[in-house]
Amino acid sequence: MTLPDEMTAIEIAGNGGGPEVLRPTTRPVPRPGPGQVVIRVAWAGVNRPDVAQRAGTYAPPPGASDLPGLESSGHVAAVGDGVGWNVGDAVCGLLPGGGYAEYVRTQADHVLRVPDGMALREAACLPETYFTVWSNVVMRGRLEAGERFLVHGGSSGIGTTAIQIARMLDARVWATAGTDDKCRVCADLGAEAINYRNADFVEILRDAGGANLILDMVGGDYVPRNVKALADDGRLVQIAFLQGPQVALNLAPLMMRRLTLTGSTLRPQSDLAKARIADSLRETVWPWLDAGRIGPIMDSEFALDDAANAHRRMEEGDHVGKIVLRVAGG
Repeated sequence: MTLPDEMTAIEIAGNGGGPEVLRPTTRPVPRPGPGQVVIRVAWAGVNRPDVAQRAGTYAPPPGASDLPGLESSGHVAAVGDGVGWNVGDAVCGLLPGGGYAEYVRTQADHVLRVPDGMALREAACLPETYFTVWSNVVMRGRLEAGERFLVHGGSSGIGTTAIQIARMLDARVWATAGTDDKCRVCADLGAEAINYRNADFVEILRDAGGANLILDMVGGDYVPRNVKALADDGRLVQIAFLQGPQVALNLAPLMMRRLTLTGSTLRPQSDLAKARIADSLRETVWPWLDAGRIGPIMDSEFALDDAANAHRRMEEGDHVGKIVLRVAGG
């Protein structure tokens, strides 16, 4: 395939701001270097880090594209030296940035095949979400069969994925959400749903024996409450701070109850670390996806040039599951 010289993309105008700063632009089509592929994008996933980057609070790491977009699906359009993919392969990829565009470049070992029977629209929702959940719940959080697991934001893309993966690992799962409809989604996926507006997750988890693992993206005053909700030897994994990263916390329970507080962000990790996560997903999770035992929960789709409204949809907080941008479709 011969790559064109230019492509349509969505850039963040100025130094960031509201959704209105997302504007169509024309950019050069990237070329692959050694160990890299260029994907002709069919669909691009929309994620919270994209919103943070647009707002100016989450800068791309050095060398990454300034364009938003951390996951996409499509077909391999060009390959660099030492790459096992072929032009035309249907893939989905974890990206360092640049997904809101007709073409994107990424490391070849951060790319995974589209699962059997899955459309490209759904496959675009896998990389950022599944890399994040698997690396934090399993590789970092060490969730095991029979353990009690709590995920906040249970109806989000991260939350719905975490519920499904935890259930596949035979854990007992709780999930918080802010409406009865969202709680029903969590319950349908196998979680014991907690409407945080009228129930106290700390009390519920303590009555059950405490959570062995909590996955949290809220932060703020949830942090001390999470500590109270943990069982002895429990683990809290922090992946975002929607209510802010600053908190007053009594550290004595960490020592007395042997608790672990940890966390991670995906984008700044090394290429090797991301490749190891991809290998683990390929070995364990992709067979579940091939068999249709788990899969992304879809909320809505928007055209590429309507990315601003996709961000508005996410910031309104009413979405359930994943939001995607239609680039070429298919």
